[in-house]
Amino acid sequence: MAPQPATPHDDEIAVTTDPIDPALVLAAVSDPSCGAVVMFLGTVRDHSPGIEGVTHLEYESYEGVVEERIAEIVAEARSRWPVSRVAAVHRIGELGVGEISVAVAASSPHRADAFEAARYLIDELKQRAPIWKKEHWPGGAEWVREDRRRG
Repeated sequence: MAPQPATPHDDEIAVTTDPIDPALVLAAVSDPSCGAVVMFLGTVRDHSPGIEGVTHLEYESYEGVVEERIAEIVAEARSRWPVSRVAAVHRIGELGVGEISVAVAASSPHRADAFEAARYLIDELKQRAPIWKKEHWPGGAEWVREDRRRG
């Protein structure tokens, strides 16, 4: 994860070509006043609805806009749940099967709030962040829209 400018709450928001290190994501949200940390890691899988043998994914983002959109989603999560620290990191470029493509994490004094905030973060990021995914498999490739899945 490349260093990013601090948000008002010192949240970690990044879009990067570097591999995502879960230990760094965990460190970014750790807070001694919190009894809960929830982290979600999205990884590249070897299949997709209607397609077997996915070999890799390619991610692109709308540079200059994507971090602002993610920051809006983080602010919304903060307004709904009492979270202490939040991280939302998405990788772009070419990723092989098994690599981490996205990580979100939230810390809170209580687990229910951390779970709900983390779920909101990943769901909204996938729907609203201007990040596009192209799936590659032997014999083909296709850009995928999350709101128009095959199968």
